[in-house]
Amino acid sequence: MKMSEFVREMIKDFLIIFAFIIIMITILRQIYYPNMAFDLKSIYIIMAFSFLSALTGFIVYSPNDISEKKMRMKIIIHFLTLEILLIALSLILGIVNSALDVIILALEIAVIYILVRLLSWQNDKKEAQKINEKLKSFKKDIYE
Repeated sequence: MKMSEFVREMIKDFLIIFAFIIIMITILRQIYYPNMAFDLKSIYIIMAFSFLSALTGFIVYSPNDISEKKMRMKIIIHFLTLEILLIALSLILGIVNSALDVIILALEIAVIYILVRLLSWQNDKKEAQKINEKLKSFKKDIYE
């Protein structure tokens, strides 16, 4: 993957992560804290966490093709790094204060990570189908 494609993917991931965090927090606040509103500081913190999450995508970046096993390993390392980084940052900033808060945050990170991975997989699947159709039409043109 070219670096420009990777940066484009990273920006897309940032926007998806940001949207999922906003949606998740909105739903959770509606359930547990219905009178609590978003303040500007919260939005900036969410943006920073989303940016940091997208930026850690460099862990899975590879300019050359790698084996599926190596890619899975990179994804696991990426996920664990993301969990540790975001939880540590949350503890430092005082966003989470108890073990229960840490567990909830870890689950939220995992859910958002899975959703982003599923969307990326879906996009990759569509791209693969387009390439296969082009190859089939090319092969058909050659043999006709």
